[in-house]
Amino acid sequence: MKIIISGVVDIDVAQMDKAMAGAEPLIVGALTQEGCMDYDWCPDPVNPGRIRVFERWESEESLANHFNNHWYTDMRTHIGQCGITNADVLKYRIGAAEPVYDETGTPRADFFTEK
Repeated sequence: MKIIISGVVDIDVAQMDKAMAGAEPLIVGALTQEGCMDYDWCPDPVNPGRIRVFERWESEESLANHFNNHWYTDMRTHIGQCGITNADVLKYRIGAAEPVYDETGTPRADFFTEK
């Protein structure tokens, strides 16, 4: 069962450069963990001081291992020093996944391969 983590972390705008520079090696490190499919923290281009979080994990076990790893705890410590004003980050279990575009190249909102 795959897991997606998605959300936002708002920090002091003046700390954004420091936050992202310090996060880069932690992001690169997290990407080396077994079961990590994506791990991305990026500045929101519209909301200054907002970081968009997106992660994909192969399983609950791989995510649990991440939470017990220094890449995670170091990121929490680092970002916590950047003046967090809000955080809204959720995890999602994936029950179905398929391409956005069908065989004709048309984007589809419905889950067309399950029909």
